[in-house]
Amino acid sequence: MLLIHRVMAIVGLTGLLFAAGYAVLNVLAMLVWGRRRPLAPCAPAPVTLLKPLCGAEPGLYEHLRSFCRQDYGQYQIIFGVRDPGDPACAVVERLMAEFPSLPMDLVVNPQLHGSNFKVSNLINMIALARHDVLAMADSDAWVRPDYLTCVTAPLSTQNVGLVTCVYHGVPTDNVWSRLGAMYINEWYMPSVLLAWMFGHQGYVSGQTVSLRRETLDAIGGLRAVANDLADDYRLGELVRGLGLEVVLSSYLVEGEHHEPRLASLTSHETRWMSTIRVLRPHSFRWMFLTFSLPLACAALLLAAAAGPLPAVAGVLFWTTATARLTLHFLHRLRCRRPVLSDLWLLPARDVLLCWVWCRSFFTSRVTWRGGEFDVKADGVMRHLS
Repeated sequence: MLLIHRVMAIVGLTGLLFAAGYAVLNVLAMLVWGRRRPLAPCAPAPVTLLKPLCGAEPGLYEHLRSFCRQDYGQYQIIFGVRDPGDPACAVVERLMAEFPSLPMDLVVNPQLHGSNFKVSNLINMIALARHDVLAMADSDAWVRPDYLTCVTAPLSTQNVGLVTCVYHGVPTDNVWSRLGAMYINEWYMPSVLLAWMFGHQGYVSGQTVSLRRETLDAIGGLRAVANDLADDYRLGELVRGLGLEVVLSSYLVEGEHHEPRLASLTSHETRWMSTIRVLRPHSFRWMFLTFSLPLACAALLLAAAAGPLPAVAGVLFWTTATARLTLHFLHRLRCRRPVLSDLWLLPARDVLLCWVWCRSFFTSRVTWRGGEFDVKADGVMRHLS
């Protein structure tokens, strides 16, 4: 019995140490990234901006309009939908009337080139691209007028093959959207930046991908990722295979996050977790080690069950809790909501994170844009009719 108690105490203290260390490193990564300065702008090369659309999302007009107000020399915007009855078409037509001097095209084409509908949309659009620098951005993104300047500047260096961005989730008013934005801002993005701080280049986000046309052609074009669930990650992998760098821009994109109900929230997060499981099948089972506060609570209970708690256990637990709160408040510095308005959601957010992670072990099916897909172990997805 004494041996069991000692093992429990050691495991508990080890868990507390790991939780505290990881939480503090997350905060440090956020602070280090926040001190980055954008590259000095160079002579701007003409850019084609590709915007795949599907449905009239909340705030779509404002989001798309922000891309029409870029302080940039020469650029073209191509919007694409698969359905001629898509309500996004009316939004694009409104923008075309509002900005008549800006080259804009709307592609309506239902042709599929693989099981990834977004990539098929992009393939249909890219035929109209006039320029050799391409930027692709999701429909829920909102950007400042310096966006194109920032995300294309690194491409002036020949050894840079692709540029991507981190993003800040901006929720709509309901509680499910706020919980969803917390997933992005308080767990996913800090984890990405921690990996970046240690030199990892694996992160690529569909919120922004910019690259030269010659680079895209060299990897086989967008058809090379037309069946992949994580098409953005796969693009980065193929670009690195050419011996080129993937650069994380200092620009922060804002992405509208709308979850009308709990079911949509868990569906989206299960898809994201399933994507991570496909990309990191061996390390995914250890991902609970990145859930700092739940890990610290479990480790503290384990250590307490073994006997009187040493003082260091309390120090490690409160270090973890303080770092977790710091992560919560750091991203709220740029938030339009009151600073304390979502603090009460923090325990629910961390419990939900653990639950979604557990759930993702038991399903290979994901829901995306109203479609059901089965995802194979290699990340290729098959549409379920």
